[in-house]
Amino acid sequence: MNALACRLCGAPLPEPFIDLGLSPLSNSLVDERDLSTQDAVYPLRAHVCERCWLVQVPECASPERIFRDYAYFSSYSTTWLAHVRRYAQRMRERLGLNSGSLVIEVASNDGHLLSEFASEGVPVLGLEPARNIAAVANASGIPTIAEFLSAESARALRAQGRSADLLVANNVLAHVPQLHDFIAGLAALLKREGTLTLEFPHLARMLERVEFDTIYHEHFSYFSMLAAQRALAEHGLEVVDVEELPTHGGSLRVYAMHAGQGSATPVVAQLIEREEEAGLRWRETYARFAARASATRDELTRFLRAAADEGATVAGYGAPAKATTLLNYCAVGTDMLPYTVDRSPHKQGKRIPGVRTPIFAPEHIFETRPDYILILPWNIADEIREQMSAASGWGARFVVPIPSPVVVA
Repeated sequence: MNALACRLCGAPLPEPFIDLGLSPLSNSLVDERDLSTQDAVYPLRAHVCERCWLVQVPECASPERIFRDYAYFSSYSTTWLAHVRRYAQRMRERLGLNSGSLVIEVASNDGHLLSEFASEGVPVLGLEPARNIAAVANASGIPTIAEFLSAESARALRAQGRSADLLVANNVLAHVPQLHDFIAGLAALLKREGTLTLEFPHLARMLERVEFDTIYHEHFSYFSMLAAQRALAEHGLEVVDVEELPTHGGSLRVYAMHAGQGSATPVVAQLIEREEEAGLRWRETYARFAARASATRDELTRFLRAAADEGATVAGYGAPAKATTLLNYCAVGTDMLPYTVDRSPHKQGKRIPGVRTPIFAPEHIFETRPDYILILPWNIADEIREQMSAASGWGARFVVPIPSPVVVA
């Protein structure tokens, strides 16, 4: 068997530092009519390149297969909507964006972020490969092209006179197997004096907080500042600033420009130094993470089995991509978690792949009145506890599974 090569630097990859078993594609929710067919599963193993320190999983399915019809609509989280609202206001002020500017977002989903610019008279354009989601964005008045970003597609847009004063790439860098082609596309789409911002989950936070469920097949890569800076530099993009964010369990917002167009703030070097101090260049750091993930799995299954033995009922809240990894890795079937609920109507009536957990509307929790509510999108636990505060009326308690299971009122 041919050795796997790093998608950033090409070095041979060592053995995986964590093996999460066989898992289906995380967003391949199962329709009721397909229950008689078996879910396709693939090995879910993460490797760390010991040359450039990019963490990655091998490509088991093409982006065309994964993303052309997609179940994730990010506008169903009030926490996320508040986040993008603050971002848009900040970027308008920081860059002086106006009616003569152009904001382009890659992987623009249903256009909720771009609408924050459009409502203030700033022209926008979305690139969203999921045709079903792009159609929703266009219907809401946000011009969106149902296309993947690549060097070729970016050059075509630039030839049409469409290049970005602000280029936004939120939570998409991890979803790209052809990393160099994608970043070359970013560079081609960005005006010479333009600003690129990228947001992505921070590898350091994933390791620190044992966020193993954020590893899934659709996340091809997991970035530190170390790896992100190198990837951008190879295509003439220089990191000029970085912010640490609470979103998705701990993320980075990286600001980049064409080389020579800006100078880096001290926080960039300071963050890289902190990553090195945290051991992101040490193989042992990743081995410890794997051991802690195994311990969290065991703690969660012990709790759920004990609850069942005591006659207590448990329901889930949310059907995020991370739930597929968590429930399948922990072997949590419907005997321990009979159902979950989700605000997105695009997920209701379907099932989480692998474990086949049914997904209902949130009202189902009030009909069944469980003793515990397991929060699967733990990164927005506060939002969910507020939404479901009425559950305290019958004494329900919430369970946050990551970094280790904790029961809260």
